[in-house]
Amino acid sequence: MTETPPPIQPPERKRRNASVTVNDVALLAGISAMTVSRAINTPDRLPPATLAKVQAAIAATGYVPNLLAGGLRSNKSRLVAALIPTLVSPVFNETVQALTSALRGYGYQLMLGQSGYAEPLEDELLGAIIGRRPDGIVLTGVVHSAEARRRLLASGIPVVETWDLSPEPIDMLVGFSHSAVAEAVCRHLHAHGRRRLAVIGGDDERAQRRSQAFVATALSLGLAEPWVQEVPAPTTLGSGRSALRDLRAQSTDFDAVFCSSDMLALGVLTEAQVLGIAVPTELAVMGFGDLAFARDLHPALTTVRIDGMQIGIEAARCIVDRVEGRAVPQRTIDIGFTIIERASV
Repeated sequence: MTETPPPIQPPERKRRNASVTVNDVALLAGISAMTVSRAINTPDRLPPATLAKVQAAIAATGYVPNLLAGGLRSNKSRLVAALIPTLVSPVFNETVQALTSALRGYGYQLMLGQSGYAEPLEDELLGAIIGRRPDGIVLTGVVHSAEARRRLLASGIPVVETWDLSPEPIDMLVGFSHSAVAEAVCRHLHAHGRRRLAVIGGDDERAQRRSQAFVATALSLGLAEPWVQEVPAPTTLGSGRSALRDLRAQSTDFDAVFCSSDMLALGVLTEAQVLGIAVPTELAVMGFGDLAFARDLHPALTTVRIDGMQIGIEAARCIVDRVEGRAVPQRTIDIGFTIIERASV
């Protein structure tokens, strides 16, 4: 008498180091492994009843198809990797959300990594990512080590740098000029009658460039050199509060402060209230980022709006066009910025 094969073990009863395979799914569904593969790769070519049987078996076993194997056959992973400096700061949220949504619409998925603000960590992550051959890589900023640039160029993987501008991008670029932002902010404060300026900025490279351009613009307008207070990145409400205290320990002779993030500006506004400094009568405050809370503060925060959503949409389009063999008409896209005037100036 022929023995019936034992029923497939559900995933939780298999050995801890044994993964569910396509053969397990086929056995449970009562079909061939080849049919299971067809259901995964070309589901529209199977009868609905057969497809439903495979889908039920996949759900029952918890099977996850090996997309890398399929990617090797098609030479596409359908994955795009993105590196952002920090997951703590909300300033990049719009870009990540738009990038995720836009890529999904094209049939791709986003893999996110936190690179920090130091080159060695970015280099380490890029080495791991390039080795896995995603279809595209999205980077934050344009300042990378020589080794990172060499690896990215040698990989042949489409790359989009974001949140910055450069005359020599690695491949494609979607961003804006940090120096132009700082110049516009300085001129905005000057136009509002502010003559004694200060800047509080993070110690990351992009924030430092904004601080330097702010100081240079003030000097070009014939103003005294602005006070500069640097704080560690990522910037926080607490570092904004302490930075204002530190500035006032050096001098109280400033009537406006430009903060390199809205979180810093929130800290400055909080500390100003504690110290009894009237904003904007005694001290004008400007931020950067136009985060969701900026309009709801009292006084509402004047800040610089960056269209992070547009950055994500354009970056996704550039990657997908390159991967799918379409020409990219504009390899550098300057999305610009907008000063949002509110009550804090």
